[in-house]
Amino acid sequence: MFHSYRKIFEAPGSKGFSAAGFVARMPMSMMGIGIVTMLSQLSGEYWLAGAIAATFALASALIAPHIARLADRLGQSRVLPLATIVSVLAVIVMLLCTRYKAPAWTLFASALAAGGMPNMSAMVRARWAELYRGSHKLNTAFAFESVVDELCFIVGPVLSVSVSVMWFPEAGPLLSSICLAIGVFLFTMQKSTEPPVYPLSTTTKGSIVKIGSLRVLVFTLMAIGTIFGTIDVVSVAFAEDQGNTVAASIVLSVYAVGSCLAGLVFGTLRIKTPLYRQFLYAVSISAITMIPLFFIDSITKLTISVFFAGMSVAPTMIITMGLVEKIVPESQVTEGMTWAITGLGIGVAIGSAIAGWVVDGFGARTGFSVAIIAGFVAFVMMLAGYKSLQLAYKRAVKGDECAEVEQTQCM
Repeated sequence: MFHSYRKIFEAPGSKGFSAAGFVARMPMSMMGIGIVTMLSQLSGEYWLAGAIAATFALASALIAPHIARLADRLGQSRVLPLATIVSVLAVIVMLLCTRYKAPAWTLFASALAAGGMPNMSAMVRARWAELYRGSHKLNTAFAFESVVDELCFIVGPVLSVSVSVMWFPEAGPLLSSICLAIGVFLFTMQKSTEPPVYPLSTTTKGSIVKIGSLRVLVFTLMAIGTIFGTIDVVSVAFAEDQGNTVAASIVLSVYAVGSCLAGLVFGTLRIKTPLYRQFLYAVSISAITMIPLFFIDSITKLTISVFFAGMSVAPTMIITMGLVEKIVPESQVTEGMTWAITGLGIGVAIGSAIAGWVVDGFGARTGFSVAIIAGFVAFVMMLAGYKSLQLAYKRAVKGDECAEVEQTQCM
């Protein structure tokens, strides 16, 4: 199995940018739960903690595609450092406002500005796409990066919650910003693997999200992201009810472990089923694995349940990135991937906000119902746009086949 993964790192510079990308992407798993843990400790109000985390997640989701578009047009090394500086400074302001009990609006404002951090997951995948476009190695590379994403969610929550509980409440978000700054610096120093700036496609003007099939992916992942945001907030509240707040980080890490293991195996498979049909199966499994949350009454049951639920996460993202790489122009591939991940970010914001409100009003166990409903919505979204996704994929594959024929004839 690991032979397939070793082969993708034969390309010069691939180990370096992937490793730097791992560090730079830690905030995606640390910042949200760090904000929730920090504010729940200092204020005891989950609605506020969830709302601030949701503001950050929503801002990240809405701003990241614009940063990605600039990276496609100007180059990663010109855009990422400035975006990182703005985000880190805003996080520092948010922590100072929290420490000195500034009005709530200052927390919302600083969280909004902090959300301007670049989506490093998409930036790394754009480099892999440039290296292995048209090769089966690209699927393996996407699988590897999905596993790296999950490793972030294994390590990140444990670090963020633990340092906030054991050191001081603001430690989690602070450590998250340090990881972002160091990771982006190391990533942008590696210019040999940076994707070139391609001329814009003549068929797509403005934002790439105008493509209908891409919107199907974005809206479906929005519902999937709602599951993530809900589990983040409700796990902290449920663990606190059980008298063991730190256990929330273990639950979230186990969720990621299930995804990580599934992603490792999935990345080595050569599946002949078309990607659009694989997406149908993956989203269906995601919805089904939410049902056991109805019966959760202990940390042990929650841990077991999220482990199996997590096994659909990485395969879903691997399939999604494969679809994006097919249906969007190569001149806008970073923006396309970022929009897909943006769906997740918006969903996380929705899930955090709704789950926080439900937990405060009806208790932690009731909060799990938000994730169950989100799973059903994801399934409905996917069914509604399935035909559009199928047609876009078939057109892309036909175009690739025509290009291969023309290239062969020219040779």
